[in-house]
Amino acid sequence: MNHPTTLSYWERDSFFSNIDVAIIGSGIVGLSAALTLLDRQPKLSIAVIERGVLPEGASTRNAGFACFGSMTELLDDLEIMPESDVFALVERRFLGLQRLRARVGDQNLKYEALGGYEMFKNTEGSIFQNCADKIAYFNQELSAITKQEETYKIAKTDFGFQSVLPNLIHNTAEGQIDTGKMMTTLLALARERGVRFFNGLTINELNDNETDNETDNVELITSESWAFTARKVIVATNGFARRLLPNLAVQAARNQVLVTKPIPNLKIKGCFHYDKGYFYFRNIGNRLLLGGGRNLDYHNEMTDAFGATDVIQNALSQLLTSTILPFENIEIAATWSGILGIGTLKKPIIERLSPNVVVAVRMGGMGVAIGSLVGEDAANLIHI
Repeated sequence: MNHPTTLSYWERDSFFSNIDVAIIGSGIVGLSAALTLLDRQPKLSIAVIERGVLPEGASTRNAGFACFGSMTELLDDLEIMPESDVFALVERRFLGLQRLRARVGDQNLKYEALGGYEMFKNTEGSIFQNCADKIAYFNQELSAITKQEETYKIAKTDFGFQSVLPNLIHNTAEGQIDTGKMMTTLLALARERGVRFFNGLTINELNDNETDNETDNVELITSESWAFTARKVIVATNGFARRLLPNLAVQAARNQVLVTKPIPNLKIKGCFHYDKGYFYFRNIGNRLLLGGGRNLDYHNEMTDAFGATDVIQNALSQLLTSTILPFENIEIAATWSGILGIGTLKKPIIERLSPNVVVAVRMGGMGVAIGSLVGEDAANLIHI
């Protein structure tokens, strides 16, 4: 007869006892929730549980765009959402970026205010013109948010692109960050505050022991069949959330990325969007990062499995060599993928599933922008 593996007395007593809040997921949302809870109650005992060796998912695998809305994306949003909801979403993204910068510090983020650009192929003149015609409208709507009179403007294409229109739409209030530095700083801040971290530990089941007395807690069951309890739990696993909570309205989506070897005299500086944001690229020093393209293979990219496919990688390589850097001898240094949490609604899920369990997921590819505020909102639903 096989018996389940259990924690020893010493392990349970020394590592897994007296947990006030267990946070599942060590990305931007989870760490922001932990730090917010400690700001409010410094003596709380908080444990962050992460299935990967690193914060797997999107927080360390994204492109490092400090962005809040390319114009084609916002115009699409206005087709299906009320105007007030669209600009409320933009404001939340913008304020979330400011919160992240305040918490981590621009130096630690390696924040560069190089702006965000939207690129259009020669065949997309009508799309560009529609954006250009809406610049005054967007600038008026965003002036109260960004505190700038001219958030969007037309910029010349001086980056050496091929077969694109001579003008770009430039968002002057966007920038770029180093997401590795961002996460190492957030992790260090949490450790300094006494947060316990358990990496390489997968939670398979939550059993909410809801009663009418003060001993309410949640039992967490790991993939090793270990069991331990916490008074409260925050689930912040974004694209992986349905592995634990299968009824949540969040869909995993994979984004594939590549980065080149150093390119001498690289002209490209800033963050760039193409094809309604489905493709994106930026410089990292004198390297170029390029990612996206999941719209070319929606069915297969709706997955929480890491990996690369020929369909997407070939499309990225083609865009890189034919349009972005057409006259350069380019070598690819590395490829990787990240997992997003998306849904039919762009609004994150921040809910109390029970008195003891809160969920904060579905960043919609905007985790850098909104993750800090989503984590704070999740923390504010925890009452101890």
